[in-house]
Amino acid sequence: MRLSKLFKNAPTVNITGLSFDSRTVRPGNIYFCLPGLTNDGHDFIDSAIKNGAVCIVHSKELLNMAPGAVYIRVEDVNDAMNKVARIFYAKPSDKLKMYGVTGTNGKSTITNIIRDMIDDKTPCGYIGTIAIKYGDIELQPNLTTPDALFLQSKLADMVRVGMKACALEVSSHGLAQHRVDGISFDCAIFTNLTYDHLDFHGTMENYFEAKSLLFKNLVKENGVSVLNRDDEKYEALKDCSKARVVSYGINKEADYRAINIKMSSQGTQFDLVYSGHMYPVKTNLVGNFNVYNLLAAVSALNETGYDLDKIIEKCSHIAQVEGRMERIDCGQPYNVIVDFAHTPDGMEKMMQFGRNITMPGHRLIAVFGSAGKRDVHKRKVFGELADKYCDYIIVTEDDPRDEDPKEIADQIKSGIQDTLHVFVQDRYEAIHQAISSAQEGDTVLLLGKGDESFIYRENGRAPWVGDNVAAKECIQANLG
Repeated sequence: MRLSKLFKNAPTVNITGLSFDSRTVRPGNIYFCLPGLTNDGHDFIDSAIKNGAVCIVHSKELLNMAPGAVYIRVEDVNDAMNKVARIFYAKPSDKLKMYGVTGTNGKSTITNIIRDMIDDKTPCGYIGTIAIKYGDIELQPNLTTPDALFLQSKLADMVRVGMKACALEVSSHGLAQHRVDGISFDCAIFTNLTYDHLDFHGTMENYFEAKSLLFKNLVKENGVSVLNRDDEKYEALKDCSKARVVSYGINKEADYRAINIKMSSQGTQFDLVYSGHMYPVKTNLVGNFNVYNLLAAVSALNETGYDLDKIIEKCSHIAQVEGRMERIDCGQPYNVIVDFAHTPDGMEKMMQFGRNITMPGHRLIAVFGSAGKRDVHKRKVFGELADKYCDYIIVTEDDPRDEDPKEIADQIKSGIQDTLHVFVQDRYEAIHQAISSAQEGDTVLLLGKGDESFIYRENGRAPWVGDNVAAKECIQANLG
């Protein structure tokens, strides 16, 4: 593509690609000098030109400019990069039905439910914490919401291989750093807002403000905001949404409301009240929070043109979302559940569910830790929650990075007053110990990592089998 098509009054230089990392620049690329948290892209212009950059997009005044390269100064490099990427990749989100899901919890589950429900009729891609999936392609993600260049390139690839829709997890980091500014959404979904990521945002107000950007920027014609009526931020999001708003919930009147909820350890039944009619719903999903997740997905799909009766039919058997409320069944006489829960709200909901499905007189056993170099204040809260609901607690490592796992564990244990607990640093050994100690009727919760195939340690990512794989191996070993 010609540079003149990307910037007004620019020369007709041929552009082969886009990059904001000087190390990945290839001949013919545009290099965007992004300011970062620790490094400034302006400091690596020479490296970018050495690797073949033919255009430098910058915001700071430059004293030295290499001959042969085109320099374009803009006020906001990130904004320019989003706009250029959208054009360079031929506006892929305009050719897809785009679902964006944001909130503290539930993003992975809702996006995967949407993909599962429509993929046979509308080939649907998925980008999020678990993976990047479209057609026969499956990739491991580095971030819940990848950078703008990666996003646009993958959306373009989805269009190329025949996808007609995409369900995208939209993190608060991704919104605050404007990674999705160049994406045109058809439907924006809000799950909930609970305590999380304050190490990055600083305050709950900033955290909410980041989340609200998805709804403030929803300008596609016929776009719709799907909001949780039971969350305290509902009214604020309703007021700031530029698109029409529909609501879902349980406790308050909503456009899509679940009533008469009946739960078991194997599934859930409820009546969906919508537009003056009542629809019986049966699903294999368990837990009150999954009723919310299902309501969000059903609302979004119906509001974007899918038949409600057919959607409800598909609720009866929704594909297991890996590492999210994943029941591990190898024939053992006790429950083992793996979940990604890593916030106080998520932890409490999982522990409440675990308590409810555990037979009277039997134990709820939990294995979890807390991430290093992240919000330290929730560590004691994790301990307090486990102390409230559990009978046996095994504290272990969870992405310690360069922190001492024992020090993290000590902060968690400061919230545990009465419940038997131990620290087992090696995560696999901790899972093995929990499963080995489980008796008939007990429940074992493995929380925090889900199906993630890595653990962040001092020197970066290290391989990890995933809690779900570790659990299967330990159960099978325990059964003999």
